[in-house]
Amino acid sequence: MNPGRSPRGLLLDAMGTLIGLRTSVGSTYAALASRHGLTVEAAAIDRAFPRIYRQAPPLAFPGLGERALEEAEIGWWTARVGEVLSAAGALAAGAAPPPNLGRELFQRFAQADLWQVYADVPGHLEAWHRRGLRLAVVSNFDSRLPGLLEALGLASWLEAVVVSSAAGAAKPDPLPYQLALTRLDLTAGQVWHVGDSPEDGAGAQAAGIRWVKVQRP
Repeated sequence: MNPGRSPRGLLLDAMGTLIGLRTSVGSTYAALASRHGLTVEAAAIDRAFPRIYRQAPPLAFPGLGERALEEAEIGWWTARVGEVLSAAGALAAGAAPPPNLGRELFQRFAQADLWQVYADVPGHLEAWHRRGLRLAVVSNFDSRLPGLLEALGLASWLEAVVVSSAAGAAKPDPLPYQLALTRLDLTAGQVWHVGDSPEDGAGAQAAGIRWVKVQRP
């Protein structure tokens, strides 16, 4: 693709690009864990979580229906909760988290009050929309994301939201990008991908799409 050519559409990452958490993962984990009799420091969770998340298997479940998909997502996150709590010293290595803690955390992070839209995002989305750009989200996340984007006031600008769990593959696999292109009826040469992580860059390259890197504080 000619780097100077303007795109007809943008594929946007979500976490770290459009939205982020208002408080740390550790704060929310520690608060809910305490209700189940576990004492753990939020800072210890925050130190462990990025490593656990990076090392986890893809959040991707091909071929599942809506109900089965949600249960698979909860199971994936519950496994991460156990690993994080173990790394933070609240559980023995390999121990399962208390019953329902994973599900409660899954449901808590589906609530919009934990999230914020970065201040520059609405203006950019509105400007891109006025220019006639087709907009879609491509995210290594799960079925909670469309509802979050709706609750945070971003859904009206988006024509599609592709999440890895339902796509059956996660970035840097090119499949989520290809699904978004199909939904927008555009080709790889007609879009740019806007995202903040190495997976964004590698996935865009694998799909033949130009990557525009976001760097937030």
